[in-house]
Amino acid sequence: MGYTVLISAPYFLAVLERFRPLFEAYQMDLITPAVTERLEEDALLAYAGQFDGALCGDDRFSARVLEACVPRLKVISKWGTGIDSIDREAAARLGIQVRNTPNAFTLPVADTVLGYILAFARQLPWMDRTLKAGGWEKRAARSLSECTLGVIGVGNIGKAVLRRARAFGMTLLGNDIVPIAPDFIAEYGVEMVPLRHLLERADFVSLNCDLNPTSYHLINAETLGWMKPTAVLINTARGPVVDEAALIAALQAGRIAGAALDVFEVEPLPLDSPLRRMENVLLAAHNANASPAAWERVHWNTLRNLFDGLGLPTEPLATWQARLRPPEV
Repeated sequence: MGYTVLISAPYFLAVLERFRPLFEAYQMDLITPAVTERLEEDALLAYAGQFDGALCGDDRFSARVLEACVPRLKVISKWGTGIDSIDREAAARLGIQVRNTPNAFTLPVADTVLGYILAFARQLPWMDRTLKAGGWEKRAARSLSECTLGVIGVGNIGKAVLRRARAFGMTLLGNDIVPIAPDFIAEYGVEMVPLRHLLERADFVSLNCDLNPTSYHLINAETLGWMKPTAVLINTARGPVVDEAALIAALQAGRIAGAALDVFEVEPLPLDSPLRRMENVLLAAHNANASPAAWERVHWNTLRNLFDGLGLPTEPLATWQARLRPPEV
């Protein structure tokens, strides 16, 4: 078959050896660069014209990169959901397929959001730190039933967050640029409101929207100014939804009470970022998707997208999936 595939998705690279017999059976050559988080433009350009398909993470497939990859490149199979790092207009113009795995991490990401809400509301990390440092402090905490949650982006993940929050008795607000099914709104008691109203009323604001031209720096100096000084911002969506410099300024000035961030404008988060030194900020390394079962589903869905995009039969993958299944999943 003779196809060459660039594999740059960090989560897939970590388990590549388990899948190598599959690629060998399909007579595929693999390009496997060292990747920390993603490949930038220049790194991808070094391989331009050498591969027929890509199994990628959040690599910067700009128009410049894509133009350098044609006519050989047929398909980009994204490991995961977000494809904001791929210039889809350029890909369509050049005849390059872009495929992803929608709804891949809804459950673990929604769990992460609720974990952050509970951590702040019940003050769990700070009580733990104080006690381990030799102190004995009783901190003010709140029941979630006393709090209002605002979710920006009521898609699959946003809905899952609202379902979980409803079980805790939270007052629920939602905001989206597209209409949300009335049955969901009615069943879960969600009040859909304009962005400013949501930010003015919510104790916790969860960002669960896609990154697109309408959401870039949606949270900025002006919109942060609409939030309550006791409110907490949670971002498990995409880093550039938040103007990070404006957020740092708001936190330093006490204009909001705290933040929980799984994603950042620059990843990995620079070592000199003030966020790393803030006591009222919880940080994670773009890890809200953590779930071995979810990762396994995405591995195989990404492979199906890749093989189908190359015009290869996908039916044999079911047999391979049974053969290569890890014992813990």
